[in-house]
Amino acid sequence: MALGEGPCRPRRERARRRACPGGIAGGETVSRHDGAFEARLGSVALDVEKALAALLDARGAGGGKHDVPERLGAAMRHAVLGGGKRLRPFLVIETARVLGRNDNGPLIAGCALELLHCYSLVHDDLPAMDDDDLRRGRPTVHKAFDEATAILAGDALLTLAFEVMASPEIEPDPGIRMELVMALGRAAGAAGMVGGQMLDLAAEGRFHRGEPPLAEKDIRRLQAMKTGALLAFAVDAGALLGRASAGERACLREYGEALGAAFQVADDILDVEATESALGKATGKDAARGKATLVAALGLERAKSERDALATRAISLLSGFDARADLLRDAARFTIQRRK
Repeated sequence: MALGEGPCRPRRERARRRACPGGIAGGETVSRHDGAFEARLGSVALDVEKALAALLDARGAGGGKHDVPERLGAAMRHAVLGGGKRLRPFLVIETARVLGRNDNGPLIAGCALELLHCYSLVHDDLPAMDDDDLRRGRPTVHKAFDEATAILAGDALLTLAFEVMASPEIEPDPGIRMELVMALGRAAGAAGMVGGQMLDLAAEGRFHRGEPPLAEKDIRRLQAMKTGALLAFAVDAGALLGRASAGERACLREYGEALGAAFQVADDILDVEATESALGKATGKDAARGKATLVAALGLERAKSERDALATRAISLLSGFDARADLLRDAARFTIQRRK
């Protein structure tokens, strides 16, 4: 079946068919030269930062006299506020916008997802996991506070994420809210992000025991679970909130999966090529810890080709959507040239 036909061709009344802009080769830049993507990503990041601060304050973690213990609230704010690309909320918001939804529901849904993402970073940084001291150029939560507080802050952010995702602020239809909560649970749980982290730790164990590294197909599975699942959910959540047809949703979901895979390979490449000051965290740790990455399995240059091919595939999956999806196309290009 050709791209833009069948399940990947959206309803006529929503979008007319548009040819895919093609590959990434030939010097194509991150955006369409007009700065629209960078401006929109930055604007969404500011909106998300404000909304996250308001959500933490409303739930008693804003630093005032609330039920949340002061130290726990401070650790939660340290984990959530103070920067970040906010790519996951961006994908929720932009996917919903492509389908015609422009209210605050997708913003709040994106914030719920970002709360969960921040919990995962807090736990990922712990000494028992990746043992990182820096995150976004600042001390990680267990360094700024202590390990026990970091664990509890992560737990609090995880549970808060589901509380927010179930809120009528996001969507008046309880059936859609239930579907969002269930889909987030699958993406974040044992068959998704948490399971991927378990496979990641097991791969490190193989390295330290002198056992053969994971096969390429097993690395792809690990990365699809650990990183790809939440990025794919971000797009799927936007599709749900935008009332996508079954065909639109399937196509957008595939786009999210390809984007997530490209993003993880790009992350692995940055660990080799970027500086600590640019990334805001230590670099070169993947090889030292024996992490299962496509850079290790394929070599740096082949990994770059794989990243580019995945981004090109993500763009091609949007060929049935009109110019309203250009910022989603730019998000795929962003994975190619990002430096942090």
